[in-house]
Amino acid sequence: MPHVNSERGAALIGVLSAGAALGTAELVAAATGPNSSPITSVGGAAIDLAPVWLKDFAISTFGDYDKPVLLGGILVVLVVFAAVAGVVAARRFAAGAVMIGLIGAIGALAAVSRPDGSPLDALPSLAAILAGAAALHLLLTRRPAADGPGRRTFLVTGLGTAAYAVLGGTVGRILQQRSADIAQSRSAIRLPAPVSPAAARPSGHDFAIPGLTSFETPNRDFYRVDTALVIPELTAEEWRLRIHGMVDRPVELSFADLMAKPLIERDITLCCVSNEVGGPYTSTARWLGFPLAQLLREAGVRAGADQLVGTDHAGMTIGTPLDVVMDGREALLAIGMNGEPLLPANGFPVRQLVPGLYGYTSATKWLVDLELTTFDKYDAYWTERGWDPIGTVLTASRIDVPKPFAQVPAGPVTVAGVAWAQHRGISAVQFRIDGGEWRPAQISTEVSPDTWRQWRATVQLDKGLHRFEVRAADGRGDWQPEERTRPFPRGATGWHSVAVTVT
Repeated sequence: MPHVNSERGAALIGVLSAGAALGTAELVAAATGPNSSPITSVGGAAIDLAPVWLKDFAISTFGDYDKPVLLGGILVVLVVFAAVAGVVAARRFAAGAVMIGLIGAIGALAAVSRPDGSPLDALPSLAAILAGAAALHLLLTRRPAADGPGRRTFLVTGLGTAAYAVLGGTVGRILQQRSADIAQSRSAIRLPAPVSPAAARPSGHDFAIPGLTSFETPNRDFYRVDTALVIPELTAEEWRLRIHGMVDRPVELSFADLMAKPLIERDITLCCVSNEVGGPYTSTARWLGFPLAQLLREAGVRAGADQLVGTDHAGMTIGTPLDVVMDGREALLAIGMNGEPLLPANGFPVRQLVPGLYGYTSATKWLVDLELTTFDKYDAYWTERGWDPIGTVLTASRIDVPKPFAQVPAGPVTVAGVAWAQHRGISAVQFRIDGGEWRPAQISTEVSPDTWRQWRATVQLDKGLHRFEVRAADGRGDWQPEERTRPFPRGATGWHSVAVTVT
C-alpha cells in the first residue's frame, strides 16, 4: 500500500471511499429497484443525453458489448474523480467530502429523472453520500505518520473498506436480480396452439452453406439493441397491459387474458435502424401472438388518432404510425418465439412487433402500456432525438460468404448472403466482381414478404485480390441505391462489399 500521507495514498483513500459508497448504494437498490442504482441511473442518463453520432459509433464499434463498455467507462471516470477527491480531502476534508457527495448527488438526480423514477429512487445515492463521507473520514483519521505507529491498523481498515465495497456491490447486485422468479414464470407457461399456424416453410427456403446466416435465428442469438442497461424483470403473473388514450373503451389485459385469445403464428424478420451497410442487427423468428389491430379495434380507435405509443416496464417509449398497424399487415403482441416463451432479453413477457418497420418505431419490448395519440401531441424517445417518425425498413442486402479479407483457393468460389425488405419482399439479388457487370444470384424460396431471403452464386476466380458487391430489389422491383448513407435519421443505404484474396 502506498505511503498513506503521500498523494498516492490519499488518492487510494478516495477510491476506497467511493467504493464503499457504491457498495452501500447497491445494497439499498436491492429494496428500491435495480434502475435506482447510481451506476445504472447515470449510465441510462448518459445513453439518453449522448448525441446520435456517439450512439451509432458505440453500436457499430462495440455491438452487444456497448453497454458493458459504457459502464466500464463510467467506472473509470468515477475512479479518477474519487482519487482526486481523496487528494483534496487530505488537505481539506470538507472539500473532498463534497466531491464524494457530488458523485451521489449526480446518481440521485439521474435516478429520479428516469421516465418511471420516483423520489424513493434517490435513496441509494443518498445512502452512498453518507457511506462515502463516513469512509473518507474514517480512513483519513486513521492515517499514521510516516514510519509511525498505526500502519497495521490503517492497513486493516483499508482492506476492510475494500472488502465491504466488493461484497456490498456483489450482494446488492445479486439481491436486485429476479432471475429465479423470471425463470420460474417462464417455465410455468404452456404456450397454446395457434388458431392460425405459420405456413410450412417451403423447400429451398434455407441454403445449407457453411458460414451463411440461417433462415431462423436461435433465440439466444437474436440481435439485441435497446437502451436498457438492466433488463426489465417482470413475471407473466405481474404483467398488465393498459390500452388508453384516443379510444372509446380503455382496456386492461393480464397475461392470462392474452393467452386465452385466439393467437396466430407468423415468421417475421426484425431489424434495427442502427445497422450499418452489411451490419448484423437483423434476425428472423417464428412468433406467436395476438393481432394488434384486432385488439385496437376492440378498444375502439377514435378519429384523428395517428400514433400508437408503446411504453416498456422501465418507461422507455416507442411511437408507431397507427395507419401501418391497421393496414392489414400482421402486427403482433407476441408472447412466443420459435416455440417457447420470450427470453427476458427479447422482451418477456410480451413485446410488440410490426412487419416492415425498424424496431425503433415498432418493436417495444417488455410492453406494459399502449396509448392512442397523435404525432402532433407526443414525441416518443427516438423521434424526440431526431429520428424519422415512420421508420420504414429500407431494402438491404449483405454478403456472409466469403468473410471480409478471407483467403480462398483459386477455382470455383461460393458467394452467398441474405437480403431483406420486410413487407415488400425481395424479388431479385445481383452481385458483381471487381466492378464488372452485374450477375443474377439464385435466391431462396420466399417464406413471406415479411422475412428475409438468402442468395447464392458460384464463380470461377483466378489468383489475386477480388472485390464482391451485392444489391437487391424489393418486391416492387426497386433496387437499393448505391449511395452510402449513415443510419441516422431513417436507415443506412448503399451496396455491401467484401474484399478477398484468392490463392
